[in-house]
Amino acid sequence: MLDRRGFLATGGLATAGLGLAGTAVNALARRSPDLIRDVQQRTFAFFRDTTDRRTGLAPDRWPTPSFASIAAMGFALTSWPIGMANGWMTRNEAVTRTLACLDYLAAAPQGPAESGMSGHNGFFYHFLDMQTGTRFARTELSTIDTALLLAGVLFAQSWYDRDEPRERRIRAVAEQLYRAVDWTWIMPRGTFVSMGWHPETGFIRSDWDIYNEALLLYVLALASPTHPVPPSTWPALTRRFDASWTDRYGPAHLHFPPMFGHQYSHLWIDFRGIREPYIAGKGIDYFENSVRATHAQRRYAIANAGGFAGYGADCWGLTACDGPGDFERRIDGRERAFFSYSARGPGDRDDGTIAPTAALGSIAFAPEIVVPTIRAMHARYGRGIYGRYGFIDSFNPTLTDAAAPLKHGRIVPGIGWVDGDYLGIDQGPIVGGIENWRTGLVWKTMRRNPHIRRGLERAGFTGGWLA
Repeated sequence: MLDRRGFLATGGLATAGLGLAGTAVNALARRSPDLIRDVQQRTFAFFRDTTDRRTGLAPDRWPTPSFASIAAMGFALTSWPIGMANGWMTRNEAVTRTLACLDYLAAAPQGPAESGMSGHNGFFYHFLDMQTGTRFARTELSTIDTALLLAGVLFAQSWYDRDEPRERRIRAVAEQLYRAVDWTWIMPRGTFVSMGWHPETGFIRSDWDIYNEALLLYVLALASPTHPVPPSTWPALTRRFDASWTDRYGPAHLHFPPMFGHQYSHLWIDFRGIREPYIAGKGIDYFENSVRATHAQRRYAIANAGGFAGYGADCWGLTACDGPGDFERRIDGRERAFFSYSARGPGDRDDGTIAPTAALGSIAFAPEIVVPTIRAMHARYGRGIYGRYGFIDSFNPTLTDAAAPLKHGRIVPGIGWVDGDYLGIDQGPIVGGIENWRTGLVWKTMRRNPHIRRGLERAGFTGGWLA
């Protein structure tokens, strides 16, 4: 059952040392409501309470029993220093948890066998059994989820910088894990990285070859000290970006329907003021692109062409998230299709399901519209969607039929459908996004990582903090 106490007033935000440019953003951070801090603390607690202290395995979702998600592990590794900075975790506990996770990953079995392995050629399977740490069912060896895990690993490598045995080991094991990944092996078609591999059937036929969350993946692949992809990979990738360039939803930007595609890479890489030839030719940087994408989602909700309940200037946010289930229902004279877990976004699938992480994970891009949205969302729906670990994954005010054949969640009178779970990959952008907005902690730490710098430079980025 959800904790429905509402948010706890925990005091004003500490503002010393804010590293973000612009007095308007800093002023808004100082005025931000206790709710934002409470959301971050509760969401941090999700990782603290659900991640296995012995192994670092982080569940894909909670409270529904689930497998571990390697991407959620990357977000958890990133959360520990954020907890330290806010007084929610001691350095000793953060070091202990981080080292346990990295040592566990380094010792995990790797190989081409169909079972009993955690990964192959340095990559890890998307989902791991929470008890054994090995491949769950027939899940794929995932390149993007490995990249999200590695981002957390390299963040730890740069954060734990003290000259003492455990922190030296964190840095060494992080380097070992990163060097083990063979990016060139998983380019079966020669130009781009495949989305993954199955031991039963081989490489997935789709590549990372459009604008999406794979900016991070290619920075890591370019920077590899052992198995780097060629420098020509980045310009080959960006030559395909124009298909995503649109002004349909406001100022022109690279469009990707679900919001996570504009958030994930930016959690770890500070794209403000740095540019490579493609995005420089558009007159913006990739950070500004995410700013425009965030505003585009709000404009889409205001237009509300689908006539969904709740959509508006202070209630918006579409991404990949849980949904009610896969069925159709006639509502207010209109036949509507609903979906279970799925990507959602403007110009793509939309069934009226709103995910708070779509807005909250974008707070660093557009706090002037995100903060009022979160206030309004909590005030209007908080009794059903806000609980022990912050905002539940998703909700749908359009679906109010208690007889609907739900796959997830329940119908809450006066609110509509409400999910029953928190998802690790949706919690992570909330914890990190709020911290980057408030202090820039993750960005500033990752600027010090030589692999991130090398990958950006090999991609052709110049200017800003790279200068």
